[in-house]
Amino acid sequence: MDPSFYREMAALEDRHWWFEGRRRILGAVLDRLALGPAAEVLEVGCGTGGNLPVLARYGRLFACEPEADARALAAARGLATVAPGGLPHDLPFGEKPFDLIALLDVLEHVAADEASLAALHARLKPGGALLVTVPAYRFLWSAHDEVNRHVRRYTRGDLVRKLRAGGFRVRRATYFNTILFPVVAAVRLAGRVAGKEGSDLALPGAVANRWLTRIFASERYVVPRLALPFGVSILAVAERD
Repeated sequence: MDPSFYREMAALEDRHWWFEGRRRILGAVLDRLALGPAAEVLEVGCGTGGNLPVLARYGRLFACEPEADARALAAARGLATVAPGGLPHDLPFGEKPFDLIALLDVLEHVAADEASLAALHARLKPGGALLVTVPAYRFLWSAHDEVNRHVRRYTRGDLVRKLRAGGFRVRRATYFNTILFPVVAAVRLAGRVAGKEGSDLALPGAVANRWLTRIFASERYVVPRLALPFGVSILAVAERD
């Protein structure tokens, strides 16, 4: 892929309301995990590294990414040891186990999702946690999924079943991006009817971007505590017994 695509993606990740709002929600969830001061953290499929600043707050950080240009941008942030690797059978760092593994909007790209979850289970320390997010609902499938090479979208029940099949105990699983769900669903469905092509992650104007960030990020007060009944995405925390 053109290296300029990854540079544009890195800039978008740092500014776009969806990424910024999600980072604030992830931080609120991670704050409630009992990670020790010497925790070792792995992000699988780190892309250009937009989540690394959040994850670096919780321990010594490692990351892997199969795309070389994206990996170089992630490593340039200077926050993690970044290596080539991917799911399900190409995880780096030998047999090193981790206290926390983050899999953030990655599983939907992988054909062998159940094998991938089982591989991650094997790389957690006993009591270690997996933090995973995925896109929700097949009926929201759109050109955005096509251009981002998604294989599937999930329901909460789908994700919970696959986590349990991979050996995990699911501590919590919830939909999120609930407040903006009607707007996102309308845009996706209208785009599908109109035959729209391409991703819908264009950066809005500064004022709109700021307000959308605030609205989405406000869910950080709810997501760590309650299970929301619907949303554009799903978040789960699962544990290796």
